[in-house]
Amino acid sequence: MNKIQINFFIMNVVIISGSTRIGRLSHQASIELQKRFAKRGISTEIIDLSEYRFPMLEETAKKHQNPPEGLKAFAQKLEEADAMIFVSPEYHGSYSGALKNAIDYVWKEFDKKPIGVVTATTGKFGGINASTQMQLLVLALGAFPMPYKLLVPFVDEAFDENGILVNESIAKNFEKFISEFVWFAEAIVSQKAKQKAKVLL
Repeated sequence: MNKIQINFFIMNVVIISGSTRIGRLSHQASIELQKRFAKRGISTEIIDLSEYRFPMLEETAKKHQNPPEGLKAFAQKLEEADAMIFVSPEYHGSYSGALKNAIDYVWKEFDKKPIGVVTATTGKFGGINASTQMQLLVLALGAFPMPYKLLVPFVDEAFDENGILVNESIAKNFEKFISEFVWFAEAIVSQKAKQKAKVLL
């Protein structure tokens, strides 16, 4: 299972890789995150939107009479997740349309969940505009955006031909992001668990 052990319960974390573009580079950031989480003994699952390729939204998942292939499984994974990370390139100053389209199919699946934001570009700013808009999106979903964002500039040079992260400065940012995310997610999920336990009592 894709989970983090914290105190008395297990936390389920997913990484949504939000680009479906041919030759995409932001997906390398998703893979790198998964690798670095694993080194800490934390297992995560990557939800790769290129494997779903949902059509333009016509109806939400719960109301759709003929849902696209994979939509139910996608929604179920989000429902079961305790915490998430959104990963996207920056296109024209904003995040991936494929990510927004997929997210629009669901809503309650994000309710009060901690969500981290990661952006990547071939430029020097690493997608800062998209990252800010993604945090606003997280708020609109009724979820909690982690304040610290991971920006990956010059992503076309940050990884070698084997997908190995070779930029030391960016590598340090990955480590800081993961540390911040674990603390942030633990704090929210553990509090929610305590509240649920009180209700059961």
